[in-house]
Amino acid sequence: MNGFDIFLLVMAVTALPVFIALFFIDAGYGKFYNPKWGPAVGNRLGWVLMESPVFFAMLALWWFSDMRGDVARIVFFLLFELHYFQRSFVFPMLIRGKGKMPLSIILMAVIFNLLNAAMQGGWIFYVSEPEHYTAGWLESPQFIAGTLIFFAGMFINIQSDSIIRNLRKPGDTKHYLPKKGLYRYVTSANYLGEFVEWCGFAVLTWSWSGALFAVWTFANLAPRAARIYERYKTEFAGELDTKKVKRMIPFIW
Repeated sequence: MNGFDIFLLVMAVTALPVFIALFFIDAGYGKFYNPKWGPAVGNRLGWVLMESPVFFAMLALWWFSDMRGDVARIVFFLLFELHYFQRSFVFPMLIRGKGKMPLSIILMAVIFNLLNAAMQGGWIFYVSEPEHYTAGWLESPQFIAGTLIFFAGMFINIQSDSIIRNLRKPGDTKHYLPKKGLYRYVTSANYLGEFVEWCGFAVLTWSWSGALFAVWTFANLAPRAARIYERYKTEFAGELDTKKVKRMIPFIW
């Protein structure tokens, strides 16, 4: 077992206690902002600080790699960066309101994001053999299916964020239950979209590092989706159809 395999194993083992802990600890941002998490900055700046490091880390890993010119690897790189460009520089500018994000949450997210860049970029540009991803990989069933899943997840994620963002008109402070798009089936459609997206990335790269990122995405978002569901059950007791609407996985959970 080489150093990279040990790194992946440690990340895999760590995901379980994080998954369990997040059912009992609300990460204090967004709907669950809590000043107990310490000093905070505005949500817009917070999202940029939280997400942009992985964008630049992946850029550096690609740039300094001897395999940076490989066509398939460039495509993987561009898909990864497309997501994080949207999350780092587009999504924050669309945020409404004056919410805050604790610096402690930002720091923890940055640490994970940099570790994830090491997982994805490490495998794609440094650990995988040069002949593992030839140009022909772009015609493989894994790549085609994974790319379709990736873009489906991205669409769900962006559409769901838009639905949430437009629930209230300017000046309105009332809370509303989202009911459009996949919110007809789950209360955290945006999280569903992100999970699907990274499942797609795992398939299109057909890698353990990609699969582990999908696992971490679920470990991070599923407990929060469960908390949101319980909150909505209380807040929208007369509106939320708990028999039809699940937490994050339509018809299942």
